[in-house]
Parts: sequence; structure tokens; C-alpha cells
Amino acid sequence: MQNWSEQNIPVISIPQGSIQTAVFKAFQLRLTLLIILISFGITCTAQGIPPLQNFTPAQYGGENQNWDVAQDAGKILYIANSQGLLEFNGAHWSLYPLPNESIVRSVRVFDEKIYTGGFREFGFWERNAIGHLEYTSLSNSIREKILPDEEFWNILKLDRLLVFHSLNRIYTFDLDEQTLNWVETDSSLPGIFTIGQTVYFQRPGEGLFSIENGIATLKFNTPVFREDEVVNMFELDGDVLVLTRQNGFYAIRGEVIEPWGLDMDRELSGMSIYSAIALRGGGFALGTISEGLILLDREGRFQYQVDQSKGLQNNTVLSLYEDQEGNLWLGLDNGLSVLNLRSAYRVYQDNSGFIGSVYAVSEKDGYLYMGTNQGLYYLEYEKDRDFRLVPGTEGQVWSLDLIGDTLFCGHHTGTYTIEAGRAKKVVGIGGTWGVKALPGRTDLLLQGNYTGLYVLEGNNGTWELRNRIDNFSNSSRFFEVYKGEIFVNHEYKGLFRMKVDDDYREVSNLEADTLHRGANSGLISYRDQLLFAFRDGVFSLDGASRGFKKDTVLSSVLEEGGYVSGKLDSDREGKELWIFTQKDISKVSPGNLNSSPVIRSVPLMAADRGNINGYENIYGPDAEGRYIAGSNNGFISFDTDRLPKRKFEVGIQKVAVSAYARGTWIDFLSEPGTEGRYSDRENNLEIYFYAPVYSALIKPRFQYRLSGLYEEWSEWTEEKKVSFNNLPHGTYLFEVRAKVGNDISTNTATYSFVIDRPWYATGLAMVSYLLIALFGAIVIHRTYRRYYRNRQQEIIDVNKKEMELQRMRNEKEIANLKNRQLEEEFRNKSNELAASTMSLIKKNELLTRVKEQLLASEKQGSASVNQIVKIIDKSIDQNDDWEMFLEAFNNADHKFLKKLKNKHPNLSPNDIKLCAYLRLNLSSKEIAPLLNISTRSVEIKRYRLRKKMNLEHDSNLTEYIIAL
Repeated sequence: MQNWSEQNIPVISIPQGSIQTAVFKAFQLRLTLLIILISFGITCTAQGIPPLQNFTPAQYGGENQNWDVAQDAGKILYIANSQGLLEFNGAHWSLYPLPNESIVRSVRVFDEKIYTGGFREFGFWERNAIGHLEYTSLSNSIREKILPDEEFWNILKLDRLLVFHSLNRIYTFDLDEQTLNWVETDSSLPGIFTIGQTVYFQRPGEGLFSIENGIATLKFNTPVFREDEVVNMFELDGDVLVLTRQNGFYAIRGEVIEPWGLDMDRELSGMSIYSAIALRGGGFALGTISEGLILLDREGRFQYQVDQSKGLQNNTVLSLYEDQEGNLWLGLDNGLSVLNLRSAYRVYQDNSGFIGSVYAVSEKDGYLYMGTNQGLYYLEYEKDRDFRLVPGTEGQVWSLDLIGDTLFCGHHTGTYTIEAGRAKKVVGIGGTWGVKALPGRTDLLLQGNYTGLYVLEGNNGTWELRNRIDNFSNSSRFFEVYKGEIFVNHEYKGLFRMKVDDDYREVSNLEADTLHRGANSGLISYRDQLLFAFRDGVFSLDGASRGFKKDTVLSSVLEEGGYVSGKLDSDREGKELWIFTQKDISKVSPGNLNSSPVIRSVPLMAADRGNINGYENIYGPDAEGRYIAGSNNGFISFDTDRLPKRKFEVGIQKVAVSAYARGTWIDFLSEPGTEGRYSDRENNLEIYFYAPVYSALIKPRFQYRLSGLYEEWSEWTEEKKVSFNNLPHGTYLFEVRAKVGNDISTNTATYSFVIDRPWYATGLAMVSYLLIALFGAIVIHRTYRRYYRNRQQEIIDVNKKEMELQRMRNEKEIANLKNRQLEEEFRNKSNELAASTMSLIKKNELLTRVKEQLLASEKQGSASVNQIVKIIDKSIDQNDDWEMFLEAFNNADHKFLKKLKNKHPNLSPNDIKLCAYLRLNLSSKEIAPLLNISTRSVEIKRYRLRKKMNLEHDSNLTEYIIAL
């Protein structure tokens, strides 16, 4: 343990309970701020504050509270967040949690290392090859000796020592010796401050100490330093300024201590100031607990306040940091904000809805007037008041026209003259678009209305309506008197051109040009030209042809910037013409040496300037040399002579590569600073780039190309990454450059990489393909020789096959003839069988009748009859006919009897005979004579046969036998 003097050196800290104490001061702070506004006015607030940009926790991916901010040499920002260390390069956020996933309270950058302190942890971060931060703990070696609830609120560098401060200890790390020591403190110390080479710290109840030769010496024991907490100390013109939390600034001049800042110091007394820094350009930024940010000038005078009513997302400012470009970063209790202090722009954002959308701006006699959709508002410069409503002008204001010494207000309810914040209605006809002077007539004015054109007449400084111009009743928002004629532009009906009588009472000739028309088109007289603008470009009236001719120079401004509106605006003297586009506002001025106009771009995109499409307006320069452009929620002012010339670089943050392998996608990061080499499967790249420019209004835009695939530069885009998918093999060079406003980055960031050839396109594969081709040629040659050699043999074989086929056809024909002969024989056999059967039937029938006759004769007594009957019976019973029938039957159906015997081997010869007759589908009556029995007996035989065959009762015997 390092032994220091009795009075140990403390470092800045946040006392426990300070936030809670400050809450009780909220009412007092609000009262104080009210006094400030009354005493000093709010000139800067009323005329706008520097551009402000808010970052929510959802945007940066961390917790609400941001305790500290730092920046490295490359302008990358690091924020101590309650969830870890946040990194922001202007394009992408990254969050790096501590190993113990605790809150980060402090952050500093020394010698390309980012040091952080958190809950029971402090150490540093370094960037690895692929651009990620890797953490090295310095406190890990003494982990067991760190106090249970110890947090490290601040980090300082004193010569070769790094000091990490908690509420109870001071830890020092020797950068040369790489050793870590600590000392105990007797009490909680609120802060440590360095003024030159002197270190100061405060002990509550004792006073303000300094460290001299390693010994702590009480320097000032003034009651305010004993009782109030010192927030910060500054050196100014040889004096030391001490800012206290509740009582404001005190100046130490030698041994004298006195309040600093005169009235402002009294107003700060009672405020709860939580954080404060001195600005490099002079002045101070004070962060409060509940009233946002307060900025003072170098003399301690109030400049403006930024709180939630001015667009800040939270009123508790935990930390303040001024970056290299002069932007003021505010670490809030809920989010992060940046205020572009050195911006040429000032923004008046009407978050309360009091003023509304600004349609017209003008100045007169020390008054600044704003014509809005809610009325006419004014600000008196000398009294430095905020905008107030001109009584009686509630409602839509369309125009403010200063003609001579009279300011005319074109209003939805009529026409007013404005003087010293008061309005007088001169025309009660509703819907006044604007008022213009008539050439050669100082007593008459021309007024455009919803219902046409009207003439105002002046008498001793007062104006009144004289007449309406007859024969024309179209809405006349855009009207101009040009070379004795009146031109009126109607967005939907076209461009009207009219001649009127000398007394401006009646239209004598009216022409309508319907070719030149379109939504948001505009008409204006600029210098000695009459200009009409719409989506197709800017056109000027050609006196010779009496038609409109396209102005190529002005049209190019409209086309290159991206068309938003054809509304053009000009200053009172007609020296400057303003063109509004998607990308910017262009100021056109006459050339000094030739007739070519000088065009200067004010890089405010339509979305950032809050365009009211078709109603764009700009006024200036005002009394402070600034131009004021109305927006849909207030206005933006700027000084064209102070538009910054930025010098910045573009960088490549990371290269993400996707490879398809083994059925899944694999993502990994590649080192952006070296040449990459990838396989043919690793051909999907996503490249992230950035420009560390932290402008709230003007966002960086990027342009890139990939040489080897796309040789042309891309269009400018606000996208901060680009993807290339399925890249073919080859060598590539990716280039990206950035543009902020009109300034291009001083460098072009590059990343070269190679995608290897696939295995089938390598040199070895090519040699293999050549060898295969040679081998193939030889094979083909031999194949052709074999082919022609075999061709002859094939012809011979074909002829042989044809001969064989012909032989087979002949044999088939012979077989068919034989089959037909067999079929003929079969039919003959069948006929023979049928004839035999019929012959047997007829013979037996005949013999049966003879027998019957003889039997009848026997009854009459004939003796010889019996002998004849016996002979007949013998003839009937002879088997010769059956044998002949059986032979014929077998010839016709030789398989039947075999199937019958195989299936029913128990059948008798008589049963087989009966089956044969049934096979011929003979009826019982026809079978009876063949068996020499009665029909009844045949039925009995059939019945017995069914039983032998085991047929079901419902089965038909004949059908069964036929089916065998």
C-alpha cells in the first residue's frame, strides 16, 4: 500500500443522496429560472437554440442513465451507461458489458486505451483485429480487497499515474511500473479538481484543500465551501472559479473569495447544479437535476436554457462533455443528447404548440413577426421578449408583405396592416393571399384573394379596398405584375395571363396556359424575369415568343436536388432567389463578372427543415445577418457566411461475412484493416461504414462502389451499410466516401478482398480438364473408327435380323394356318359330336316309340312282340353309341372329363355320362332317351349327382358342370 500524506488526494465523486437532496430544490429552481427569464430575457431562446439531437435507450441499446462521456482521437464516442460501455461512431452503436455486467460510472481515454470504472471493477478496453473492444481488468488482482459496495465515479491521469476514485478510496495505477496501490480516506470526498499543476479537493465540513508536494493543505474554509458541495473548478483570466451545487459561482482572486457573475450568480443560488464544464469557445455549460441545461457566456451571463420544452428528452443532466468538433453531449437520466454549439443553424421548435407552423416572416422597426397557421406573432428585439400573439390575428396567416413603410398581413379573414405589435384590418374580404405594389402607381396596390384580384387604394398613409377586378374570379395565390400584364398561377387550372384597363378595374383580355400547371407550382418575379416553376423545371417568360422557355441553370438546381415544390422565394430587393429541393435550399445570386448566376447550397434536407410543401418561405438577412426559414413546427435560422467547412474522415467499422457450409449459414467478422481472403462459399459480405460527424440537422451521406463488379459510384445514401450477396470469384476493392452537407470526406476508406475460385475453377482443375479433353478426343477418335467399323457389321446384322424376322413371320403365318385348320377340325368334331348326339337321341327315341307300340301290340296278344322288344332293348343298351359319343366329346372338350374325375373321383360311369350330357346343356327330357329312362328318373339322377358333388341347395347343377 502506498503511503501518502495525512491528507489523501481524493477524486471527483457524486455524494450519496445528492439527487434526492436536489429534488427538494426543484421548486426553488423553477422560481429561480423564472427570475432569470424576466431579468435577462430569452433572446436566444426566442430566436432558436443550436440544433439538438436526442438518442433514446431503444436507439443505442442500453439502459436509461448515462454517467460519463469521452472521445478518442478518431472522434469515436464512449458513454458510461448503466448497462455497460456504449460506443458510437456516428453511424452504429455498440454495447460492451463489464465482466460482472455491472453499471459503468466513469470513462476516460488515455493513449488509445479506454478506461472505465464501475461497480467493484475498473480497467481498460482495447480494440482487437476485427474492430471489437476487449476488456482487461486492473482491479481483478485485488478483487477480494475491494469494498463490498464500492463504485468508481471518476478517472484522472496525473503524470504517469492513473487515479480511480470511489467514495472511500483512491486507487492508483503506475503506467510505467504496472503496479496498483490504494489509500483509504477518512471521510466521503465529493470531488477532486485540477487547476494547472495544482490538485484541489473538498472535505465536507472542513473546506477546500490543495495538494502541495504530496501534502494536503487547507486553503479555504469559507462557510460556502464547508457547507455546500463543490461541483467543479475552472481557471479564467488568472482567477479560479468554484461552482457550488446550491450557491452558484465563487471567484478566488489570491486570498479573496467573492461571488462571481453579478446578478447571474444570485440567480444560480438555490439551483441544484449536478454537472458542469467549461467550454473551449468560452462560457460554461451547467447540468441541473430537474431543469435541463443552462449555458452561460464567458462573463457568466445567461445565454439560453435547454429543457424538455425546448426538445430535450429529460431534464436531469448527469454528465456533460464537449467533443472535438465543439458538440456538447449530455448524459441524461433517461437517454443521451447532443447540442451542436458551433452550428451555423439555430432551431426554434414550438413543442408547446403555441406558435404552430410558420408561413411568413418579416421585420419592421425592431420587431420580428411570424405569420403562422395560428395567428401573427411578434418579438420586440429591445425588450428581448418571447413571441407574443398580435391581438385580433388569430387564425391562418398567409403572407407578410412590407411595401414602403407599411407591413401588410394576408390573413384568412382579410387584410391587416401591422405596426408595433398591433394589427388594423383594412379589408374585410376573407382569404387574402398577398399584397403587391403596382408599377408606376404609389396610390394603388394589387391584392390576391381566394375569389380573384382586388385593388387597394391609399390615402394619407391609410389603405382601404377600392374595387375588385371584374371578369376574373379564380383564386390568386401566386400573382405578378410583369410588363403591363398580370399573371396568375393556379395549381390545377393553369397559368392565366391578362390585360386590364389603365385604372385596374376590368380584365380586357384573358389567356389560359394549361400546359404549365401542377401541384405546388410557383410564380415569382425575380430581377428582370418572370419565373414559373413546377415539377418539369423552372421556366422564364420569353418576350419574343410570348411563351415560357426552360431555364436550364435553375432547372438543374431543381432536378439535381430532388423536386419538392415549385415555390420560389426572393428577398425584398430581388437580389437573392431561393429554390427549395429535397436535398437542400439553394440561394441564387447574380454573378459579379458575368451573367451566370452564383448558386450556393444550404444543406438542409426537406425532412430536417420541416418543410411545408408548397408553402416554403425564407426571410433575411435579419438584423443579426441571419436567414429565417419557416417550418411546420417553428423555424430554422442560419448564417450563410458561417456555414462550416468540415474536415472529417470516413471509416469502415466491420466486415461481416456469411458462408454456407454443411447445410447451415455461418456468420463471422473479418478484419477490416487488412486484405481479406475467402473461399468460394464465403461470398456474402456486409460492410459497415461510418463518418464520425455528430450533426443534428445535417446527416452524413455515403457513396460506394465495388471495383471488380460495379465500377460506377452509387447514389448518395444515408444507409450506413451495404450487402453484397453471391459474389463470383475474383479480386475486389470496396471504396466508400462520405458527404456532410457540401463537404466530402478527406479520405476514401477502402477494403480489398479476394474470393477464391471454386475447386472446379482452379489451375489444377483446368489442367485436369485439358487432360480429360485430350483423353476424350482420343476416345472419340477411336469411338468413331469403331463406329464406322461396326456400322457395316450393323448393316449386315440388320439384314440378318430382317431375314430372321421374315422367317419368323412366315413361321407365324404357317402356325396361324395350322391353328385355323385345328379350329376347323374342332368345329367339325363339335359338329360330329352334335350330330352323333342327335343321332343317338333320334335313334333311341325311335326305338322307344317302336318299343311302346310293340308293348301296346303285346297287350293285344301278339306273341312275337316280346322277342322284338328284347332286341330293341339290347340295341338301346349297347355301349357302341356311347363309345362313339365319348370319342367325339373328348375331341371337342378333352379337358372336361379329366377335370371332372380329379375333382369328383367318386362318380360312377353313369354319373359321368350324365355330366357329359349336362355339359352339352341338354335338358332332362333330352337326356331321358339317351339313358333309356324316364324324365323323372333323370331328375332323380340329377339329385343324387348333386349330393355326390356336395353342391349347395341353391347351386345350379348344369351351370356348375358347364363352368368346370
